[in-house]
Amino acid sequence: MDRVLEQKKGFRKAFAKKALPYWLGAFVLLFVVYLLAKGNQKTLRADAKSITLSEVKKGEFKDYIRINAQVQPMVTIQLSPMEGGVVEQILIEEGTAVKKGDPILRLRNDNLDLQILNAEADLAEKENILRNTMISMEQQKLSVRKERLALEMEVQRNRRTYDQYKALYADKLVSRDEYLKAEEDFILSQKNYQLTKERERQDSLYRSVEIQQMNESLSNMRLNMNMIRERKNNLTVTAPIDGELGLLDVVLGQNVAAGMKIGQINNLETYKIEAQIDEHYIDRVTAGLSASFDRQGETYNTVIRKVYPEVREGKFKADFLFTGAQPDNIRTGQTYYLNLQLGQSEEAILISRGSFYQKTGGQWIYVMDKDGKGATKRKIKIGRQNPQYFEVLEGLNPGEKVITSSYDNYGDSDVLVF
Repeated sequence: MDRVLEQKKGFRKAFAKKALPYWLGAFVLLFVVYLLAKGNQKTLRADAKSITLSEVKKGEFKDYIRINAQVQPMVTIQLSPMEGGVVEQILIEEGTAVKKGDPILRLRNDNLDLQILNAEADLAEKENILRNTMISMEQQKLSVRKERLALEMEVQRNRRTYDQYKALYADKLVSRDEYLKAEEDFILSQKNYQLTKERERQDSLYRSVEIQQMNESLSNMRLNMNMIRERKNNLTVTAPIDGELGLLDVVLGQNVAAGMKIGQINNLETYKIEAQIDEHYIDRVTAGLSASFDRQGETYNTVIRKVYPEVREGKFKADFLFTGAQPDNIRTGQTYYLNLQLGQSEEAILISRGSFYQKTGGQWIYVMDKDGKGATKRKIKIGRQNPQYFEVLEGLNPGEKVITSSYDNYGDSDVLVF
């Protein structure tokens, strides 16, 4: 007699042998769905204690950067010798306060000494020539004057002879020939006398011009002599202004050329602040922007005076001026940390600065899951930045938490599991 088998129902039917293929198919389907949902994501297990979390928030973004700057004197005068020579003596060391005219170092120049001796010899020779010339001219002057006096006396004698012969000729006591000869002698002596007077006048003018020229030449030689002697004084290099000897780049025995920069004098009455700024900001930093810094509980304000266009090693230089009081104990070379205001404050979505930026360049970030057990990579867009925050333009919402610590150990993982 056959036995009637009882069919399983409900929960027992679901686990019957006939249902096992269905269970296997469902499992495979779920696994495929999981793989499709997971895609090509790379997962990494990470230590939750090694991360730094920051909350995305909405707040006021202050558009400023912090820069490292040094105090420099506003006026710096280059120290250069007017004459070249060998450094013989250094009288003042770097960092010493100086007054205008204080000697700093002395040079020796043997060639200059030789030039002075030659100039003195030339001057003495020129003076002797002028002296001899003046003696010769004076002798010539006396000779011409003597000749004029003799001719003047001859004119007087010929006049008397002429008058006598004229009276005798009127009484017919001398012949006409003798009378005319006396008249001719008188006229000739008069003409000779006039020529001598004219020559004396011309000689006097010539002597005056020649003596004047020689005196001018002698004066120029004396002036040249004095200038050469002043060059001797220039071998002592002195301070051009009151201030501080900030640099002296010479050693004893060094041969220094004229005009060569050997140091500088700093004017300590006014100062500027010189900063090196990252080239990333070169388009935003312009003259007139304000900056401030805190020192010993006081806030000091400055303004950009000049921006230098040249970029070296990824940085450009800018000079700042104090717009108000400056610190009492300010010194050349002091370091200040300036907050340079680049723009107006605005409402924005903010995240704290962190080491993640070195890895991502601000293009993506790990966002924590709501349950806090993992984090997922997400593309973002970062705009401006200041020493505290990044401005987020796209990709994050206020209230979310992100990892801002270093990503060096995460490789290219898409998902972090803690």
